[in-house]
Amino acid sequence: MAIDADTLEKLRTESADPPRVDLSWLNLDENGHPWGMRAKPGKRGLTLDEIEIGEVGEVPEQSDNRSIRVRGSVPRPDAPRVPGGYVGKADVYSENSRLLYEEAVQRQWSSATDIPWEGIEGLPDDIERAMCQLCTFLTEVEFIAGDTPAQWLPSLNSEHHEVKLFLLSQIMDEARHLDVFRKRAFANGGGLLSSLPQDGLRVIIEAKDFTEMSAIMHVAAEGFIQSMFRMGEYIGQNEAEKKIFRLCGQDESRHLGFGVLHLKYVMEAEPHRREEIHHYLDKVESTLMPDPMDSDGANFALFEALSILMGGGLKNFDKGLQLSMGVQRKRVNEYMHRLNVAGLGDRKERMNPLLRQFLEN
Repeated sequence: MAIDADTLEKLRTESADPPRVDLSWLNLDENGHPWGMRAKPGKRGLTLDEIEIGEVGEVPEQSDNRSIRVRGSVPRPDAPRVPGGYVGKADVYSENSRLLYEEAVQRQWSSATDIPWEGIEGLPDDIERAMCQLCTFLTEVEFIAGDTPAQWLPSLNSEHHEVKLFLLSQIMDEARHLDVFRKRAFANGGGLLSSLPQDGLRVIIEAKDFTEMSAIMHVAAEGFIQSMFRMGEYIGQNEAEKKIFRLCGQDESRHLGFGVLHLKYVMEAEPHRREEIHHYLDKVESTLMPDPMDSDGANFALFEALSILMGGGLKNFDKGLQLSMGVQRKRVNEYMHRLNVAGLGDRKERMNPLLRQFLEN
C-alpha cells in the first residue's frame, strides 16, 4: 500500500532521535587489549607467523570460546553459542599448519594453463587405457579428499583458525587434482573407465572424529597416493603427465605433513589415545591392499593399470607387475616411517599382514 503525501511529508520534516553513541570499544585498557604490538613482514612477506605474536599468537590448550569470536578479539557476554566445536588444541592442531597454509597460497597452479596439454600425442591403446583407468581412480579419490575436510570446518574452534585455513587450502588443492585428472582422462581420446570399489573411500568420509579422519586420510590414504604421484616421472608418457604428477605431489606433501604432525601432537599431549588411533589404522589398512583371495577382478584394476604403465605396455606386463610390487614396498615403508615420526613406531608389529609383508627389516 502506497504512503499518502501527508504521511510522507511528516516523515521527512520530523527530526528522528539521534542514535545512541557508545564508544566503549575505544577503552582499550579496560578491555585488556595488547595495543602497540606491531607485526612486521619477514622474508616471505606478512605471513601468519609474523602476525601471530604476543598473546594473540598463543594457541590455548583448552578454550571456553563456544562462539565465532576470533582469537585476540574482545569477547561479548551475549554471543550465541555455535554447537559442536572442539575445545581442545590436541583435538585438531598441528604445529606446522601456519607454514603449510602459507605455502599452499604461494604455490597454487592452474590445470588449464600450467600443464603443457599440447604435448600429449596418441598412445598405444593399452597404455592410454591404463592411464585413463588410473585417472578414473584418482578423480574418485580426489572427490572424497575434498569433501572430507569440508565436513570438519564447522567443528573447528575459532581459536584454532590456522587449522581452518589449512583445510580450506587443502580443499582447493583437491579440487584442482580432481579437475586435472579428469581432464587428462578426456584429453587424448580415452575417457573415464571403470569405477573402482568404494570401501576405502567410505572409511575416510565416515570418520566420526577429527583425529580419526586425519589418521585415515592424511597419513594413510594420502600417503599411498603420494607414493603414486612420485612415480609419475616414471609412468608419465609425456611432459604433461609428468608435470601433473609433480604438481599434485607437491600439494600432497602438505597434506601429509599436517597429518603426521597432528598425530605427533596427539601422541605427546594425549598418549592415552594410542589404542584408539591404532583402531583407526586397523580400519584403513584393510582397504589399502587388495586381498589376493578376492575373486572380484575390479579390486585389481588399479594394480593392473599400474603394471601396464610401468612395464611399458601389456606385452611387458610381468616386468611391470614386479616394478609395481616394488612401488608397493616403497609405499608401505614410507607409511611406516611417517608413523615412526608421529610416535607410533609400535605399529610395525600390528600392521595388516598384507601390508606388513612389504616392510623392510
